[in-house]
Formats: sequence, structure tokens, C-alpha cells
Amino acid sequence: MQPYTERVIEVIRSIPEGYVMTYGQVARLAGSPRGARQVVRILHTLSHIHKLPWHRVVNAKGEIAIKDDESRLMQELYLQDEGVVVNPKGIIDLEKFRFDPAE
Repeated sequence: MQPYTERVIEVIRSIPEGYVMTYGQVARLAGSPRGARQVVRILHTLSHIHKLPWHRVVNAKGEIAIKDDESRLMQELYLQDEGVVVNPKGIIDLEKFRFDPAE
């Protein structure tokens, strides 16, 4: 496994229940500020194998970015079960629910 991939996995695992991070935020913390698309690929291919909390990663606007209706609904339900408020448009208030490990 590549070192960047390992760092991305560590960052995603560090997101506590009830919070989210953006793809870009994960990429920056893993050492590649322009690597958001790689984070998407890693989540898609390795979430199941590494039991990652994939549902805690959203796009820069706080939106659930998954297009597949069933997966989108699952992500929304998982987040709501953790106390994250998802509005009817599938948007999360990043001011309230974004995890910042520096704080």
C-alpha cells in the first residue's frame, strides 16, 4: 500500500462519530492538498476492506456527493444516526459538524 493511501485511511479513521470531513480536508491532512479525487478512489475501493467510516466524508459544500440513490440514502441515515443533521437537499452544516483535528 502506498504511504499516501495509508495516511488517508488513518485520517478517515480519525473522524469521530457525529462529525464529517470533506474530501479535500482529508487529502490535505494526508499530505496532498490537491488529492481529493484520490480520496474518493480510496474510499470507493478500500472502505469495505478497512471498515472505514466512509459516510463521514462529504464534498466541500457539505453535500452528500454519492449519486446512487440507495448509497446516498444509506449515507444520510448513517449520519443522522450519529446526530449529524442533513437537510432535505442532502447538505450538512460544515460550521457545526466539520471535524477539525487541530481544535
